[in-house]
Amino acid sequence: MAHLSNIEGIEMEGKLPEVRLASTPFKVVSPYEPAGDQPQAIEKLATGVKEGLRYQNLLGVTGSGKTFTMAKVIEAVQKPTLVMAPNKTLAAQLASELKEFFPDNAVVYFVSYYDYYQPEAYVPSSDTFIEKDASINEEVEKLRHAATSALLSRRDCIVVASVSCIYGIGSPMDYAGMAVFVDKQKDMDRDQVIHELIDIQYDRNDYEQKRGTFRVRGDALDVFPPYADHPIRIEFWGDEIESITEIDNVTGEVLSEFEALPIWPASHYVTARPKMDRALGTIRDELRERLQQFKEEGKLLEAQRLEMRVNYDLEMLETMNFCSGIENYSRHMDGREPGEPPYTLIDYFPKDFFCIIDESHVTVPQIRGMHEGDRSRKITLAEHGFRLPRCLDHPSSPAQLPGQPSAALRRVRGSHPAVRVRVGHAGRLRAEGVAAAGGADHPPHRPAGSRDHRARLGIADRRHHRRVEGARCAR
Repeated sequence: MAHLSNIEGIEMEGKLPEVRLASTPFKVVSPYEPAGDQPQAIEKLATGVKEGLRYQNLLGVTGSGKTFTMAKVIEAVQKPTLVMAPNKTLAAQLASELKEFFPDNAVVYFVSYYDYYQPEAYVPSSDTFIEKDASINEEVEKLRHAATSALLSRRDCIVVASVSCIYGIGSPMDYAGMAVFVDKQKDMDRDQVIHELIDIQYDRNDYEQKRGTFRVRGDALDVFPPYADHPIRIEFWGDEIESITEIDNVTGEVLSEFEALPIWPASHYVTARPKMDRALGTIRDELRERLQQFKEEGKLLEAQRLEMRVNYDLEMLETMNFCSGIENYSRHMDGREPGEPPYTLIDYFPKDFFCIIDESHVTVPQIRGMHEGDRSRKITLAEHGFRLPRCLDHPSSPAQLPGQPSAALRRVRGSHPAVRVRVGHAGRLRAEGVAAAGGADHPPHRPAGSRDHRARLGIADRRHHRRVEGARCAR
């Protein structure tokens, strides 16, 4: 298991100064080799990344070998990679295929963990408030934690994500800084470890062993991390750690042993107590200013709503370090300036990561649409006293996304078996080469709108052709 392996390698600057990242090289394992024009496409894309080109496009029809081309580019550039897909199904398919190509590397899946999600909303025309309601899928939540723990543990990591990756999940510095590192070479008191686990939102449960809990039996401490398939047993002898083992949840059989191991938090929204105390103060300051504004405008009902809601949240944060809708206070928790984007999955990557946007003609507009729709809903909530104005700083603005990766590749399904590798952004064409993503010999390329080409298209193909051409014009 990648996230349970002993940590070795190089240091991760700015996030985990005391923890070293594993550095296994990316290696594609496949019985097939690039054929036809695939080597040319791979070489052009990899060379573009190494030369510092920020944006490149890869076009190809379904079944032409774009995923294999992507895998070979990842192998060539050797960078931690984020693959963005337009929906959960495509993301799961991509993750499955990439796991086959990279069996020795970490390929993880990061999508929304809600089976059902109804965000809180207010409809002024009918004076209707819709309470937040959600159903969380524990298995998907495990995969999300596995993604962040892998990113902070090793460099050879590929994350396949949906648009969920632009939503705030808490500071990587807090997530990493509050992790509990158990080491057989260091003296550690059992009670101290227990208190540290509680601080990072693990619950004590001596009867039912489930993810996000721990139990104590004499000198043995069993911890079930939310990202793991099996619990971790830490056995103490006084202030010394005798053994660190991964055990079977049912039989207690020892599956593997470790010399040292990080235990990552049970929630992405962990905050150190000093930061939480400071956040509580800034939330009260903003509440006081907003209440004064409402009262000056004669909006007494809105003022009462806001005071009741925020005071309840403050009590929950003060006693439990958590409340429903905690993401709306992320700017206070992180100490960010106005307009500064929240921490997202993207911030868990090293600065030189590689980003691939699959089906970019769908994914890129979706990123903007998700942000704008969410912002419109929260503006209404803030105007009518259901939330403080700073809730608008979540999720991340799409304007913040393109500048973050060191290189980005858009993978787009085209209307012809030829792949046109375009190096550029926002319509500017810097270099152009034609290569086929598949290995078969292809007929000479004709313009997509030519009479001969249209005559060869069936009804379904014509519909697909119009969709692709419309997306191309939109770009």
